[in-house]
Amino acid sequence: MKPTVLTIILVSSVWGQSSDSAPSFEAADVHVSAKTTNQFTRNGQVHGGRYEIKTATMVDLIRFAYGFDNDKILEGPNWLELDRFDVTAKVPPDTSSDAQKQMLQSLLSDRFKLAVRKENRPLPTYALVAGKKPLLKEAAGSEENGCRPESASPGGTNQGMLTMMNANGTTTTLRFGPDMTIHYICRNVTMEEFAATARTMIGASLGSNAVIDDTGIKGKWNFDLRYSLQFFGPVMPNMSERISFVDAVEKQLGLKLEERPVSTPVLVVESVNRKPAENPPGTAEALPPVPMPTEFEVASVKPTDPNTRMGRFQMQPGGRLVAEGMPLRFLVNRAFNTNNNEELAGLPDSAANERYDITAKTPAGGPVLGNGDMDAIAPMMLSLLKDRFKLAYHTEQRPMTAYSLVAGKAKMKKADPNSRIFCRNMPPPPGTPPGSRMLKCQNATMGLFAERLQNMVPDLAWPVADATNLEGGWDFTLTFTFRPQMAMQVAGPGRGGEAAAGAMPEASDPTGGLTIFEAIEKQLGLKLEKQKRAVQVYVIDHIESKPTEN
Repeated sequence: MKPTVLTIILVSSVWGQSSDSAPSFEAADVHVSAKTTNQFTRNGQVHGGRYEIKTATMVDLIRFAYGFDNDKILEGPNWLELDRFDVTAKVPPDTSSDAQKQMLQSLLSDRFKLAVRKENRPLPTYALVAGKKPLLKEAAGSEENGCRPESASPGGTNQGMLTMMNANGTTTTLRFGPDMTIHYICRNVTMEEFAATARTMIGASLGSNAVIDDTGIKGKWNFDLRYSLQFFGPVMPNMSERISFVDAVEKQLGLKLEERPVSTPVLVVESVNRKPAENPPGTAEALPPVPMPTEFEVASVKPTDPNTRMGRFQMQPGGRLVAEGMPLRFLVNRAFNTNNNEELAGLPDSAANERYDITAKTPAGGPVLGNGDMDAIAPMMLSLLKDRFKLAYHTEQRPMTAYSLVAGKAKMKKADPNSRIFCRNMPPPPGTPPGSRMLKCQNATMGLFAERLQNMVPDLAWPVADATNLEGGWDFTLTFTFRPQMAMQVAGPGRGGEAAAGAMPEASDPTGGLTIFEAIEKQLGLKLEKQKRAVQVYVIDHIESKPTEN
């Protein structure tokens, strides 16, 4: 007789019914988010007694309310990662962050009838284990404890930088090494400390679960770790030596990172309404709209020191915008809230090289803005360029090269219609070529996929039209190599360097990676076809290279 196996799942009580004693917002406006090109979440900031969340999915709202990572919010209806909502609420002064979470829980229960429960389920995580011969140096014990990134010296190919906000409001700028390598110096650390730190290292891509120390190695150790940032920048020449974090740990430290299932607390969505209940009477009066600023309160503009190579564009707490070493073209892009250079016509070539430093302050009493609020920053930047650089422009319709997604012999799997709908950027699997990117889609319509394709590479700067005629949702994964636009241009016979109409951009890649055009055709059985489409462009009639005096 075979033994009976019992699977025990620990389940807490279901959350969903708000009680009279539960904290709640004084007033709250909830509505479906307006459709924008910047569909990302801006969360949970309090300013002037207003608590605001913008363009958040239901999964995001549950994360803010209950403190669970997105990948630990399971089940529920298929739209949880598709629909987006705005929440603006009135909170009493000095409301703690824990109280804000409880208020949001009450709101989700009252307005969406959300019911959730806690469980433990096996989820994949990484374990740090010892290899045959660990390559570690025993610490003396007097070294400063911890792992920290070391900023590289200027010089070398394909360098970049990252500006990080410190807890005290100051910033630290980290320069990457040649070919986007990062150098961590670890001193006087235990393996348990290294495992706890590994997930937070820049570009490690180890998921949201804590790394388990299963090395069995005792004591404290010194070591260096150098690896490549896979998600920064396109593939450039001579970049075939990139090394992932996982490979660096094995080759440089003699350790291994193994993925294994571990029992993990999760939050299961039992039920939730797709449409929120109407705002109660008096909400508009309690939460009058805050007008968006159209110009900076004050701004300093000056040319960048030619000896300065670094640059940043950052909205700091308190409404302070800092732009350092930014080309004039970049500033114009920000003024029109676009990353598509084809959307701007008439800019002089010098705009790509003339760099400026700007320090500006947003008006007091306005909304709280972050680095992602480019749609709110744009009108203020436009006013600044008009005032200080004498920018003048007009709009017109022009024919531009765009793409349509068409069907061949589809290689995708028909989705379970009840499964969660999403298209997520994911870390590429080990062994993929340098510079690889991965998009995983589940129960995604071709319309959603076409929408996600815009801006994934420079060639797809314009909206992609869905012309597949494929109905329903599909499951698939797209893995491609991000290469610069210039590397994907080919000369058709007798065309003077212009690719044939409808042709797929191609280029030889020594790393063996596929362009997004090749990957869509070979992996999905679809194709991106060129077409001429009339689109609106901004035509720059006048702009001066020297700003007026401060």
